[in-house]
Amino acid sequence: MKMVGTQVAAARTAKNLTQKQLGELVRLDAETIASIEQGRRALMPNVAELMDRHLGLPGLLTVAAHGMPEVDATPPWAEEYMDLEYTAIAISWFDNQVVPGLLQTESYARAVFGCRVPAHPEAEVEALTASRIARQEILRRPTPPTLSFVVWEAVLRDRLGGDAVYAEQLRHLRACAGLPDVTLQVMPLGRTSHAGLDGPFILLETPDHQHLGYTETQRGSQLVSAPDEVSILARKYAMLRTQALNTEQTRGLLDRLLGET
Repeated sequence: MKMVGTQVAAARTAKNLTQKQLGELVRLDAETIASIEQGRRALMPNVAELMDRHLGLPGLLTVAAHGMPEVDATPPWAEEYMDLEYTAIAISWFDNQVVPGLLQTESYARAVFGCRVPAHPEAEVEALTASRIARQEILRRPTPPTLSFVVWEAVLRDRLGGDAVYAEQLRHLRACAGLPDVTLQVMPLGRTSHAGLDGPFILLETPDHQHLGYTETQRGSQLVSAPDEVSILARKYAMLRTQALNTEQTRGLLDRLLGET
């Protein structure tokens, strides 16, 4: 998808079109054009045909779109969240199952997707892994979003992928914990109260300061926009942060776990 996206971007630039202008020609918004060009969303054949027509290409994008592997790296029900995540100015993430996707190493992400039942085909595991790692580009921006994570300690003790993958993931988390725009806290085992028993969720703030929530289930997801529902998730997250280890304690726990590897 990245190669096709690069072709779209090059052809658009050659025609001196902005992403918004190209989007208007093919009936998509600028954010979707950006997602296609960055390889985060597949180029659909019908859209490719319109792009070929308006960009003066002899069917090149149409051929590329039809030749793409039949692997949906981003499930359709998650695409809207992915686009919002890419442009968010603040993200708060609670997870009690796996390391949050934005903090996963490539090997750990591959191990997570490899645990799926029924099993993903190998090509799909690789496509999903590449898509997840590509999302982490937002951490490397000159001005990244403000990122807060609360992770249950059990997640840090599971050894998905084996000892080598586990050790690499711990080292990566320890490095991320030192980034200026990242706050990482661990919810310790053995607590007598826990504000996140209903499962993982994400809060994000858009560039126009809209506050949204996002949750996933076994077979789908929900983007939460109703202010009262977002407020409930925000209150849960605030409580989780008071119940979790603080940032210094979290770094100390990671150092102790690294000493045990």
